[in-house]
Amino acid sequence: MNSRRDFLKNLALASAGMVLAPSLESFAAAKKDWFDISLAEWSLHKTLFKGDLNNLDFPVVAAKKYGIYGVEYVNQFFKDKANDNNYLTELNMRAKDNGVRNVLIMIDGEGNLGDEDETKRKQAVQNHYKWISAANFLGCHAIRVNAAGKGTPDEVSKRVVESLTTLSDIGKKAGISIIVENHGGISSHGDWLAKTLKAVGSKYCGSLPDLGNFYEYDRYQGVTDLMPYAHGVSAKTHDFDANGNETQIDYERMLKIVKKAKFKGYVGIEYEGTKLSEEEGIFATKKLLERLRPLI
Repeated sequence: MNSRRDFLKNLALASAGMVLAPSLESFAAAKKDWFDISLAEWSLHKTLFKGDLNNLDFPVVAAKKYGIYGVEYVNQFFKDKANDNNYLTELNMRAKDNGVRNVLIMIDGEGNLGDEDETKRKQAVQNHYKWISAANFLGCHAIRVNAAGKGTPDEVSKRVVESLTTLSDIGKKAGISIIVENHGGISSHGDWLAKTLKAVGSKYCGSLPDLGNFYEYDRYQGVTDLMPYAHGVSAKTHDFDANGNETQIDYERMLKIVKKAKFKGYVGIEYEGTKLSEEEGIFATKKLLERLRPLI
């Protein structure tokens, strides 16, 4: 397939940008906590959509305003920049200058990996190639994708497995993992998503359990299902009580599930509430994670 051959050729060229990416050693502490805290860009989506913040300044704000040194980008805030090496170089420099690690890119709007139309499905897979390349350039460890499509659970799973297998093979060459979030629909059934990831059977394909994105399915069981495949965790929050606890999710119980799975990596703050401002919600979530982390 010419598109894949061209992608791999471009990837080799883009890899030169990794010299600008922060090194893992520069973030190593004398004694590391069992998880690090990152900030998901979606926590600031209202501010970004209003134009009061742009994607280039996101790592700067994460470090200087929130004291968070890992960032999770959302592709829609730099949708046309995946192949722009000048832009990505500038983003790398702003992260590096502030001691920030580029953790991952969340990918939306590139087509359904479980689409029943084979042509559309293959196009969706190809649409993700450029984001694997961009993640490689930025020194990320993963891109987050969605497992969506119409049909029976088994039909969608079969198509998603095919798409994820292709992307994982590409990701392996780039050193980028393809991780799936429980993001609505059938993907928010932990057993279904776990079974689908098991069928892919690649260490470059895993999950990004979102603690809040379970609807018909028990959230604690869902996280338990997905943790064996986790390459990260999304700490979804909406509201807090007077003691600083999330009102919809028992975070102590959740973090015990996460630690029991021997997880070590980034737990990303993703505040989506409306009662607190984005700033207040981010700080409240950070405070909750920092309070519970040494107790579990």
